[in-house]
Amino acid sequence: MPLDKNLFQQPSNKLLAALPASDYQRLVPHLKLIALEIPQVLYEAGEPITHVYFPEKGMVSIVTTMEDGSTAEVGIVSSEGMVGIPVILGNRITTTTSFVQIPGIAMQMNADILKAEFKRGEALQTILLCYVQAVYSELVQTAACNRLHTLDERLARWLLTVSDRMESEDFPLTQEFIAQMLGVRRSGVTVAASTLSRAGMINYHRGNINILNREDLEATSCECYQVIQNELARLLGKKSSNLAKKLF
Repeated sequence: MPLDKNLFQQPSNKLLAALPASDYQRLVPHLKLIALEIPQVLYEAGEPITHVYFPEKGMVSIVTTMEDGSTAEVGIVSSEGMVGIPVILGNRITTTTSFVQIPGIAMQMNADILKAEFKRGEALQTILLCYVQAVYSELVQTAACNRLHTLDERLARWLLTVSDRMESEDFPLTQEFIAQMLGVRRSGVTVAASTLSRAGMINYHRGNINILNREDLEATSCECYQVIQNELARLLGKKSSNLAKKLF
């Protein structure tokens, strides 16, 4: 795809944007702008990760698959993060699969180069470790949420999270896909989505969801949404520029 030089000068990915200018410029020759297309798989469970991805637009789902083929989402990554965390944790083999959920674009980087840059122990390492802690905190809270809260609450939380990551209140998602991501039956999602729709919080039509009343949707969501948001803001900063100032 044609490269937009402005994306390299001013990356939308918040981790790359948080880097000091000199550190980011050192990475630029190793970054490749690629399209994220549905249902593109970035890496499969059990296979070595050869590249990492810093999404600029779009969204990637991290899922785990059971023996019977059923799946459950364990994380989503958009412009706030990076796909390929195991690379910086010492082992490139992962038990999860990563694939494109909403199309967009990303900066791709060779895993060996990222690991070498990470080992320098400078700004990139600090920022990525903060991101890893944020992801860990989200995983812990989501595990509790899936055990303790109703499907209506979980669906509201998940839709709000997707909206935040996409920075949009309108995005394409099918009920079948939502069911796979929440690890429930499609019929359950249909009932929960209908409840939110009748209450005027969302509009669902032909695989597209539009959040109509965010305030009510936040009130319907369990406390997990705000807990996760607060932790992300604490660790990564509300704006990438604030993160850079806080860390350096």
